[in-house]
Amino acid sequence: MVFASRHKNRKMKAEFSKTETYICETPEETFDLGEKIGESLRGGEMILLSGGLGAGKTLLTKGVLYALEYDVDEVRSPSFTLVNLYKTEKFDVYHIDLWRIDENSDAAFAVGLNEIIEDETAVVIIEWAERLKNFSFPEDVYNVEIKGDGDDARQINISRKDAKKMKV
Repeated sequence: MVFASRHKNRKMKAEFSKTETYICETPEETFDLGEKIGESLRGGEMILLSGGLGAGKTLLTKGVLYALEYDVDEVRSPSFTLVNLYKTEKFDVYHIDLWRIDENSDAAFAVGLNEIIEDETAVVIIEWAERLKNFSFPEDVYNVEIKGDGDDARQINISRKDAKKMKV
């Protein structure tokens, strides 16, 4: 796989780190894992979330934003707005939900993703990321797959493509 970087005309090979698996027995543990991810962010990362309805994608996002000292009561799934912008003291966080985007349409275009990632310091969190097809991702991408839902235990698989290793 080859991904385009945020710098035009520069390509790089995607080398994903070993996938790390976490078992979150409670919604609180899912939130806490999101917080650990948030603590590791430097700005410029993209977090791709996949998982079924009720899997905990927004809950994990709330944990990320909690680590960035953002009021989590203000964090909502952008299912109808498609994109929510949270301005933290460190950097802007774009929270995108592709659930309502038709699977046959250009999801990246529908939400203005190319314009969003022009801000090289912003963090972009995308729910239902599997709906992005043929999109050239930036250099620093977390792939987060969540299995399970509700109050049942969740298995969360995280891999990261970057020269620097993620410590969660």
